[in-house]
Amino acid sequence: MDIVLGIFIPFIGTTLGALLVFFVKNTTNNKYQKLLLGFASGVMIAASVWSLLIPSIETAEKMGGTSWLSPTIGFLMGVFFLLILDKLVSYVRNKKNKIKNEVKKKSMLFLAITLHNIPEGMAVGVIFAGYLSGNSAVTLAGAMALAIGIAIQNFPEGSIISLPLHAEGMTKSKAFLYGTLSGIVEPIFAFLTILLTRFIVPMMPYFLSFAAGCMMYVVVEELIPETKEGEPSKLGSIGMAFGFVIMMILDIALG
Repeated sequence: MDIVLGIFIPFIGTTLGALLVFFVKNTTNNKYQKLLLGFASGVMIAASVWSLLIPSIETAEKMGGTSWLSPTIGFLMGVFFLLILDKLVSYVRNKKNKIKNEVKKKSMLFLAITLHNIPEGMAVGVIFAGYLSGNSAVTLAGAMALAIGIAIQNFPEGSIISLPLHAEGMTKSKAFLYGTLSGIVEPIFAFLTILLTRFIVPMMPYFLSFAAGCMMYVVVEELIPETKEGEPSKLGSIGMAFGFVIMMILDIALG
């Protein structure tokens, strides 16, 4: 039961974020979005290190391999995987020239967040698969910490989809639905990853660091640049600092 709850925690975070469309009057508050994006960045950076890379290194050591090799390979594979995915998405976007720019931007934001939620769902699945396999480097508390951390950074993602869509004229209910649907891929891919546990366990260091590489790519390529758009502000950096510290404390305290 704990594992089922843990798998759905990130999706709950996205849903709660999308729910803000019913309560926030100023749906185009740029400062609010920058703060949340920065916070999400900090959470993801800390989660990548404490919940994914460190367990990856510890698992590689226990398996008798070179402690840094498989985490390095996995991390770079995660980065290049999303880099290629990004290129494909950009190619598709450039083919849709007849779509209005603003609508296209919102659609691509939805697609980008949905796609990067896939490796996040896999990250949750991998960490719980590690716990189920009896890997001493992965505890239930540590797995829950990662799930909660991803849920925290999913909160602004849900709102970042639903609020702008409503501002563009979409009804609140439909905007909420789009925001929620962007996160449904996470529990789906988490379950699929756990079902493949026996195949994944021997490759655990690679999968953990692969998920970390995906998350770090999203932070550097999508979240941080978004905090720098428009009027200059330090809110993104402030949010990042608090997000990092909160996730670090959460992971160390629970892990």
